[in-house]
Amino acid sequence: MLSRKGTTFPSEYSRSVDERTGAVVHQLTNHPSINHPTYFLQSSFTADQRALIFTSYRTGSAQLFEVGFPDGEIRQLTCDQAIHPFSPTIAPDDSIFFVRGGGVWRLARETLEEIEIASFGGQLGECSLTPLGDRFVAACKRGNEWGLALGAVGGAETRFIPFPRTIIHPQFNPADPEWIEFAADPAPRMHRVRIDGSGLECLYEHGNDEFIVHETFLGTSSDLVFTVWPRALKRMDWNSRRIAAIAEFNAWHITPNRSGTKILCDTVHPDIGLQLVDVADGSRETICYPQATSQGSQWRTSRYAVAADWQAARSAAEKAQSLSWMEMAADSVYGPQWTHPHPSFSPDETMVAFAGDRSGHAQVYVAEIPGAAREARKGE
Repeated sequence: MLSRKGTTFPSEYSRSVDERTGAVVHQLTNHPSINHPTYFLQSSFTADQRALIFTSYRTGSAQLFEVGFPDGEIRQLTCDQAIHPFSPTIAPDDSIFFVRGGGVWRLARETLEEIEIASFGGQLGECSLTPLGDRFVAACKRGNEWGLALGAVGGAETRFIPFPRTIIHPQFNPADPEWIEFAADPAPRMHRVRIDGSGLECLYEHGNDEFIVHETFLGTSSDLVFTVWPRALKRMDWNSRRIAAIAEFNAWHITPNRSGTKILCDTVHPDIGLQLVDVADGSRETICYPQATSQGSQWRTSRYAVAADWQAARSAAEKAQSLSWMEMAADSVYGPQWTHPHPSFSPDETMVAFAGDRSGHAQVYVAEIPGAAREARKGE
């Protein structure tokens, strides 16, 4: 299929109501290919909520698209070499940062001009920005070397911080962007380091039997929240390292709201729907049921992959030229990732975007949080 920037496609929109919760669900794509929102650590919505960005393989490779919300046309934003499908993130100035090959790219939404702002000569994971959007960080693999690739958005400064094993999901501390938290594999998982490479340390020593995943910062604070799969959702104090349980259930991919009072998550084994958790008391409500297939054999266990799992998944990842055998390989024990809902909030936190492959292909959905719009109006 002809693939070029600016190509528009007719709306693929449909609307339904979740039978069990009554939530309004907007289906934004309906194409026989893989389509999914950005990663759960980023919002897929533009700041004005008039559009949503997503990755689609409809032209033959992973490319970036946007769709007018809720029922607008679809516009292709990138073409040529495939992008990292889960890398796009919207910057405060409305530009989009994404990873292609070993480089970090910046896209202007209006003109569709692309600029490679840094190249690291390896494979990069998803891109994360500071709250001001002035710095970026991504996991990096160069030959047999792993580390963090970071630099200034202006492109004048880059740095590589080495680490002895797999790195995924680096994130700037929103309260103190001089610090980066990142995940490592195998266990122990959670680490931090300063942007100058100093202060590298493990935040919590644990073994492969304690399956810690999907850590992120609680709102704009320094505290971390994470899943101990499939048992509990927990919180860690950045300074004291004290850990406390928020709720005991099979929380999976998690994303907090900006105030740090609520945490959105998906669930699997069993799928009890998208959950909205109150951080103060652990109570929760079900938003809707994505009915995603949520593939990956490891989610049926309560431990990290062992050597036999690792070898099989690593082989699949190498064939796919993936950054991480944990996250990207089509045959991974942890994936394929596009079959996972990966929910994230809209900017006004009244809606959630997620992926669902109930139709046989992954598609982009948005669910309205029951009562959230009414509560938001009360607070104005």
